[in-house]
Amino acid sequence: MSTLSAKNGLSPEMMRRITLRIIPFILGCYLISFLDRVNVAFAALQMNRDLGFTKDVYGFGAGLFFLTYCVFEVPSNLALYRFGARRWIARIMLVWGIVAAGMAFVTGPMSFYVMRLLLGAAEAGFFPGVLFFLTLWFPASYRARIVSYFLAGVAISGLIGAPLSGLLLSLDGEAGLRGWQWLFIIEGAPAILLAPICLFYLQDGPANAKWLSAPERESLAAVLDAERRQREGKAKYSIFQALTNPQVLFLAAMYFSNVCLLNGILFFLPQILKGFGMSNMQTGFVAAIPSLFALVAVIWWGRRSDARRERFGHAAFANFVGGAALLVSVLLTDPTMRIMAVTIAFGGTLAFTAPFWPIPSSFLSGSAAAGGIAAISSLGVLGGFVAPSIIGYLGNLTGDFNAGLGAFGILAMVMAIAFYLFGRRKAAAGEVYAGASNS
Repeated sequence: MSTLSAKNGLSPEMMRRITLRIIPFILGCYLISFLDRVNVAFAALQMNRDLGFTKDVYGFGAGLFFLTYCVFEVPSNLALYRFGARRWIARIMLVWGIVAAGMAFVTGPMSFYVMRLLLGAAEAGFFPGVLFFLTLWFPASYRARIVSYFLAGVAISGLIGAPLSGLLLSLDGEAGLRGWQWLFIIEGAPAILLAPICLFYLQDGPANAKWLSAPERESLAAVLDAERRQREGKAKYSIFQALTNPQVLFLAAMYFSNVCLLNGILFFLPQILKGFGMSNMQTGFVAAIPSLFALVAVIWWGRRSDARRERFGHAAFANFVGGAALLVSVLLTDPTMRIMAVTIAFGGTLAFTAPFWPIPSSFLSGSAAAGGIAAISSLGVLGGFVAPSIIGYLGNLTGDFNAGLGAFGILAMVMAIAFYLFGRRKAAAGEVYAGASNS
C-alpha cells in the first residue's frame, strides 16, 4: 500500500486520516439503516402472533420493502449526483427514520404492507449513494477495503442489533405498548437524530474538506481525476448506456443471488432459532454469532482483494461458500451444527460484497457511475423481495423454511461459477480495469 501511495503522491498517513474521518460516520449510518430494514425479523417474534400474521403474510410484507426500494433507487442516486451527497443522504435518513419508527403503529396485514413499501421508498438510494460517495474520496486501489469497512455495518448491526432487539422485546407492556412497538420506535430514532449532523459533517469530495491541507486536497483530486480520465479513455458511458450495459445487467444478476442469500438468512434466522426452544433474549444473543464471524470475514476478504488486486475470483468464491454453507445448513438437524453452517454462510455472503462493489466504479464514472451503481443495486435488491416471499410461501406449505433456503443456496452457487468464468473470460481478453483485476 505504501508503494502505491508514494507512486500516486498520496501518503498513507493522509489516507488513514481520511478513512478515520469518513468511514466511522457512514458505517454508523449504514448500521442504523440495515437495522431499521431487518429489525422486523425480531419484531415478528411477537408481532406475528399479536396481529395474526402467517408465514407467507410475514414473508411477503418483509419483502415488499425491496419493491419500492428498487423503483426509487436509480432516480434517488441521480438526484444525489445533482444535489450533492451530504444533502441527499441527510434527506434520506430523516425520512426513513420517521417511517421506521412509524412501523410501531401497524395494525394488520394491509398496514404492514403499506409501511414496508414506504420504508423501501424512504431508504432508496442510501446504499448506492454512499458507494458513489466513496468513489469521490478513495482511489481504486483502496476501494475493496474501504467498502468492506462500510459494509461491516451489516455485521455490526447484527452483532449489536440482534441482542438489542431481543432486549427491547422485554419492554412489553411499558406505557401500554408491546415490546415490538418499542423496538421500532427506539431503533428508528437514531436516523432522525443523525440526519442534521450529516449535513455539517460530510463534504462532497476533497475540494471542500477544510480539515485537509491545500496540497493534500490537490494531490488527492489529481489522482481521482487521472483515474476518471483513464476510465473514460477506454469507454465513456452515458446514463442510458450505463443502465442498459450488458456487464451492468450481469453484475445485477450476480448481486441478486447474493441478496437472496443475505435476506434469506436475516429475515428467517430469528424464527429458526426460536424453533429450537430459545427465549427471545437467547435468540437475540445467539443470532449475533453469525454477525461476529461475518464482521471479520468481510474486512479480511476486502483487504485480501486489494492486496491481490483481484475482484472477480474473490467475489465468486465468497458467494459460492455462502450458498454451499446455507444448503448444508438445511440438511442438518443438530442445532449447534446448523448454527455453525449458517454462520459460515453469512460470513461468505457478506464477504462477497467487498470485492464486488469496486467493480462498477472501475469502468463507470460521473453520472454513469451513480446511475450504474444504483441500477445494479436496485435490480439486484429485488432478491430481497423474491427470497422472503418464496421462503415464506414454501414455509407455509411445508411447515419450515428449509426448501426455500436450500433453493437460494443452490442459486448462489450456480451464479458464483458463472461469475468466475465471466471474470476469466475478461482476463483472457485483456480487459483488466484499474483497481479491479480479473485474473
